[in-house]
Amino acid sequence: MVKKLKAMAEKQAAGGSKLFDSPLGSQVKESAQQIWLAGLGAFSRAQAEGGKVFEALVKEGASLQKKTRGAAEDKIGEVASKMTSMAGEVQAKYGQHWDKLETIFEERTAKALGKLGVPSAKDVQALAARIDDLAAQLAKLTGKAPAAKKAAARKTAAKRAPRKTA
Repeated sequence: MVKKLKAMAEKQAAGGSKLFDSPLGSQVKESAQQIWLAGLGAFSRAQAEGGKVFEALVKEGASLQKKTRGAAEDKIGEVASKMTSMAGEVQAKYGQHWDKLETIFEERTAKALGKLGVPSAKDVQALAARIDDLAAQLAKLTGKAPAAKKAAARKTAAKRAPRKTA
């Protein structure tokens, strides 16, 4: 169709008359006028209904924002819950390792003190029990009351006495 229009335009230009004076030219002119009027009508309608459409879009956007915010908060809650449970698991796991480390440290410290000849708390308790037994046996043999109270008084006095400093 474009080729035909160009050919007709060349013929008429060669003939000296204008393209728009022919029946085809008037049809093109009328079609262009209708397209122009349709565009003006669409523009007018868009202006009239533009405010309504804008408000509808704002409402739809607000609704969408609420939905996405709710979904985001749900996801954040899930992630926080997972992180809390993972932290609990890690804490429990490393708590067990810490307990094992503490036990190993205590055992090695006791072993080192034993090699140095420092008596353990059990050794001291055993000696104290043996001293009490011997004191009771001695009291039976001599007929005197055990001197446990005197020994306790000496320990208390020794603790209260000020230490000499160099």
